[in-house]
Amino acid sequence: MKQNDDAQNKSNNQDEVKQEPQIIFDVKISFSISDFKGENLTKGEAQLKLDEEKILILPKFKQPILIPLLDITGIEENDYKLILSLTSNEILTIFDLGYKYNDFARVLSSIYNETLLKRLLMQETLKKTGVAAEFIYYDNAGNEKYKGRCEPRLYETGLILLPEKGDLKRIPYSDISDIKYEDYKITINFDYGEKLILSQMGRDFESFVKTLSDTMNELALKVQDSMKELIPKANPLVLRKLAQFMKEGKAATRADIESISKDLWVELEKKIATAGIKDEYDFLKSMAQQQKMCIGLKRGLLGDLTGEYLWFLIPMYDVVSKDYGNAIAMEAITGEEGGKATYFFRIVSRGEYRNFKNIDDLHKKVDEFIKKINRCMLAINFRREPIYLPDERLQEPQYQKYLYAIAKIPELKELRELFIGRVIHSSFEKWKSDVIDLLKFNITETEDNLKWKRMK
Repeated sequence: MKQNDDAQNKSNNQDEVKQEPQIIFDVKISFSISDFKGENLTKGEAQLKLDEEKILILPKFKQPILIPLLDITGIEENDYKLILSLTSNEILTIFDLGYKYNDFARVLSSIYNETLLKRLLMQETLKKTGVAAEFIYYDNAGNEKYKGRCEPRLYETGLILLPEKGDLKRIPYSDISDIKYEDYKITINFDYGEKLILSQMGRDFESFVKTLSDTMNELALKVQDSMKELIPKANPLVLRKLAQFMKEGKAATRADIESISKDLWVELEKKIATAGIKDEYDFLKSMAQQQKMCIGLKRGLLGDLTGEYLWFLIPMYDVVSKDYGNAIAMEAITGEEGGKATYFFRIVSRGEYRNFKNIDDLHKKVDEFIKKINRCMLAINFRREPIYLPDERLQEPQYQKYLYAIAKIPELKELRELFIGRVIHSSFEKWKSDVIDLLKFNITETEDNLKWKRMK
């Protein structure tokens, strides 16, 4: 019996030993590493080994270089050279791969994109995978931006494009304005002007189209169900119209909501009032451009386990009074619990704000910002930490995962630049005092990079 126990313990110990990742690619290369200014730090010839977690560069009689895939923020190709941007602000260039270049570039892109998926998809359910396709991606000016072979994957809230070469692209279903499919080709148009064409999917075409349609319908029905629970008196037609403005958690403007029914906005405000922050909401509202105020409804990160929560945007700006303004307040509340903090963002640069003479010009800037913050919050699944954490905190192990989102999502990077500060909820009077202090700080300071900090 003891021998069996010893054997079992030995087996368990062996199971606990972490297996070394298997080498996927082993090739001779030339390389160089430069800093962000372009100054060369080191270069030479080496043996390169690639596994599912890292790149090892092994020059003869020189210090080896270990590059975890998690430290790569971007991969570019130029004249048979691979240019890797790193979290250290260094640039690694790999070249002289010869006939192995294309295979290596394809394998590296595949492994890297799988690594990104683990970081950027936050508890997403996979709906369909294993499909091969040709793709062409156009920017909002109609210019061809990317093309090639890819694997399009369907997840619970978005389509992921995994190209053979290049970075993955996540497309939230809420960004899709319309889809056309004919002659075994799918054309997807987005709210922001971009377009994606998928073709040459073979026998997978029909099942892909069906899964895409079913998944988007399922998501839209969940929005309508959530709206019905929130506003029981609303009729189905009103809910369908409202769901178009508030797809997958997007915040809709008061003007858009009242265009469907004036009672809807009143009902949504009542829900905010029951969450225990009525005084705070009313105070912000008193300084707001009220037709530009927004409310959204988003499912929690853990779906049914965390339920839904409301979030709102309150823009404060004017061309007459410059005692406060150039700010948008954001907050999320869950059930009957108010938020933990109110977040504030600049609408435009502090210098630019002082020169605005026409309120319509400011309205346009706010409309752009609302689209931007909606897109960003959907992309990061409504996490606030990636927005307010300072750069030095992002180097801590528990927060390094956000470096990818910041590097890959331009809207998030811009929101971090526009972030003014956050005001923690304690007593209403202390919160109000801090908000006034933050808004005065935002108006009196001239440098855009300065953030507000609460005085102790």
